[in-house]
Amino acid sequence: MQNIELKGKTIFVTGAAGFIGAGLVKQLYSNEEAVTVIGIDNMNDYYDVGLKEARLEELSKNPSFVFVKGSIADKALVNSIFEQYKPEIVVNLAAQAGVRYSITNPDAYIESNIIGFYNILEACRHSYDNNAAGVEHLVYASSSSVYGSNKKVPYSVDDKVDNPVSLYAATKKSDELIAHAYSKLYNIPSTGLRFFTVYGPMGRPDMAYFGFTNKLKNNKIIEIFNYGNCKRDFTYIDDIVEGIVRVMKKAPERKNGEDGLPIPPYAVYNIGNSNPENLLDFVNILQEELVRAGVLPKDYDFEAHKKLVPMQPGDVPVTYADTAALEENFGFKPSTSLRTGLRKFAEWYADYYS
Repeated sequence: MQNIELKGKTIFVTGAAGFIGAGLVKQLYSNEEAVTVIGIDNMNDYYDVGLKEARLEELSKNPSFVFVKGSIADKALVNSIFEQYKPEIVVNLAAQAGVRYSITNPDAYIESNIIGFYNILEACRHSYDNNAAGVEHLVYASSSSVYGSNKKVPYSVDDKVDNPVSLYAATKKSDELIAHAYSKLYNIPSTGLRFFTVYGPMGRPDMAYFGFTNKLKNNKIIEIFNYGNCKRDFTYIDDIVEGIVRVMKKAPERKNGEDGLPIPPYAVYNIGNSNPENLLDFVNILQEELVRAGVLPKDYDFEAHKKLVPMQPGDVPVTYADTAALEENFGFKPSTSLRTGLRKFAEWYADYYS
């Protein structure tokens, strides 16, 4: 692997107003010296734009942070960012997320996850034109959804992932394949990260824990899928961000094979907690922490507010990451317990919506 020094570098982060993107930019400015971050986000209304604006407001306190409002599906815009700022590290987190939304709005997934990612790869490819040093490392978001209906757990990056059960999953698997081709053809060092259910303060309102909180607060019934027999590898936002930064600092090495052609400098890792939690346990801890934070009253009747329902199309019963390779190569393992993470979320929620 090739060690990369982030100090003094220009880093391009797509989806910078998103949950993980904003967390990453914040961490880079907290922990790395003299970085310049160029962020792009289309600020779409898939969920509350106010949250994205609040994240951006915080990031804008860093004088060297540059924000561009626009879509990575706009090729001319992406190219102009590369020409103007010449990023050395690219982290592509912009994507249309969500399994269920891909059933009702497939166009958004093709535009952002396929066309947008292709534009990023093309810009990385042309960053080497005229013998320029170009992009040293492309890190991009994949998803645990690529494992589809795989029965074997924990999910390993060595597993065959040819059976997606949603368009979202299919676009993420496509990203990995296209990245591999570009790594091979143009020697672009690229690392894909398959994220497993990320949660925490300032998170995405479309995620179950956030939706549950909104419903409980508004005295509505929450539906727990697969009758509560779902297991999820919940990963706290700070852990995910720490993992991304460590990955950014070590790129797959460029080397040629016996035929004199590049061996693709390409890698994919799971990034998760490797400790799946039962959805019912998760909900119970969430309830306790919401009461503790004062979001819900002490005498709240939870039983009256929850309903066990069958599985949703496109969903999978278990997500469980085998993260041995991430631990081995980057010395990284998430360390935030579910209760600690949900406590921080509940405290943030109480404060933000007070």
